[in-house]
Amino acid sequence: MSTAHPDAVAAESTGLSAKQARILRYLRENAADRTYFKSRLIADDLGLSAKEVGANMSAVADAATEVDVEKWGYSSGTTWMVTA
Repeated sequence: MSTAHPDAVAAESTGLSAKQARILRYLRENAADRTYFKSRLIADDLGLSAKEVGANMSAVADAATEVDVEKWGYSSGTTWMVTA
Protein backbone atom coordinates (compact mmCIF):
# COMPACT_ATOMS: atom_id res chain seq x y z
CA MET A 1 0.00 0.00 0.00
CA SER A 2 1.38 3.39 -0.99
CA THR A 3 1.71 6.18 1.54
CA ALA A 4 2.13 8.85 -1.15
CA HIS A 5 -0.36 11.70 -1.05
CA PRO A 6 -2.92 11.44 -3.91
CA ASP A 7 -2.02 14.93 -5.18
CA ALA A 8 1.68 13.99 -5.35
CA VAL A 9 0.84 10.87 -7.35
CA ALA A 10 -1.41 12.86 -9.69
CA ALA A 11 1.26 15.50 -10.10
CA GLU A 12 3.86 12.91 -11.08
CA SER A 13 1.58 11.25 -13.64
CA THR A 14 0.42 14.50 -15.29
CA GLY A 15 3.52 16.65 -14.96
CA LEU A 16 1.64 19.12 -12.75
CA SER A 17 2.90 20.59 -9.52
CA ALA A 18 1.19 19.41 -6.33
CA LYS A 19 -0.73 22.70 -6.16
CA GLN A 20 -1.92 22.33 -9.76
CA ALA A 21 -2.95 18.73 -9.09
CA ARG A 22 -5.03 19.92 -6.10
CA ILE A 23 -6.80 22.48 -8.28
CA LEU A 24 -7.47 19.90 -10.99
CA ARG A 25 -8.81 17.39 -8.47
CA TYR A 26 -11.09 20.10 -7.02
CA LEU A 27 -12.46 20.91 -10.48
CA ARG A 28 -13.01 17.23 -11.31
CA GLU A 29 -14.86 16.65 -8.04
CA ASN A 30 -17.12 19.68 -8.48
CA ALA A 31 -17.67 19.87 -12.26
CA ALA A 32 -20.78 17.69 -12.09
CA ASP A 33 -22.46 20.13 -9.69
CA ARG A 34 -21.27 23.46 -11.09
CA THR A 35 -20.13 24.88 -14.40
CA TYR A 36 -18.62 28.24 -13.40
CA PHE A 37 -15.88 28.66 -10.81
CA LYS A 38 -14.40 31.91 -9.52
CA SER A 39 -10.69 31.84 -8.72
CA ARG A 40 -11.28 33.37 -5.29
CA LEU A 41 -13.84 30.71 -4.35
CA ILE A 42 -11.55 27.89 -5.47
CA ALA A 43 -8.81 29.57 -3.44
CA ASP A 44 -11.01 29.78 -0.35
CA ASP A 45 -11.88 26.09 -0.57
CA LEU A 46 -8.26 24.99 -1.11
CA GLY A 47 -6.52 27.39 1.26
CA LEU A 48 -4.75 29.23 -1.56
CA SER A 49 -4.84 32.80 -2.81
CA ALA A 50 -6.87 33.75 -5.87
CA LYS A 51 -3.61 34.83 -7.49
CA GLU A 52 -2.13 31.35 -6.95
CA VAL A 53 -5.18 29.73 -8.53
CA GLY A 54 -5.12 32.06 -11.53
CA ALA A 55 -1.39 31.60 -12.06
CA ASN A 56 -1.79 27.82 -12.15
CA MET A 57 -4.98 27.47 -14.18
CA SER A 58 -3.38 27.50 -17.63
CA ALA A 59 -1.25 24.47 -16.71
CA VAL A 60 -4.33 22.79 -15.22
CA ALA A 61 -6.35 23.51 -18.36
CA ASP A 62 -3.60 22.10 -20.57
CA ALA A 63 -3.25 18.92 -18.49
CA ALA A 64 -6.95 18.24 -17.89
CA THR A 65 -8.27 15.35 -19.95
CA GLU A 66 -11.68 14.58 -18.46
CA VAL A 67 -12.73 18.20 -17.93
CA ASP A 68 -12.47 21.23 -20.20
CA VAL A 69 -11.32 24.42 -18.50
CA GLU A 70 -11.86 27.75 -20.23
CA LYS A 71 -11.32 31.27 -18.98
CA TRP A 72 -14.83 32.64 -19.13
CA GLY A 73 -14.87 36.14 -17.75
CA TYR A 74 -13.49 38.72 -15.41
CA SER A 75 -16.02 40.41 -13.21
CA SER A 76 -14.88 40.92 -9.63
CA GLY A 77 -12.39 38.11 -10.21
CA THR A 78 -11.65 35.58 -12.91
CA THR A 79 -14.37 33.05 -13.69
CA TRP A 80 -13.58 29.68 -15.26
CA MET A 81 -16.06 27.54 -17.18
CA VAL A 82 -15.49 23.86 -16.46
CA THR A 83 -17.34 21.13 -18.33
CA ALA A 84 -17.03 17.40 -17.89
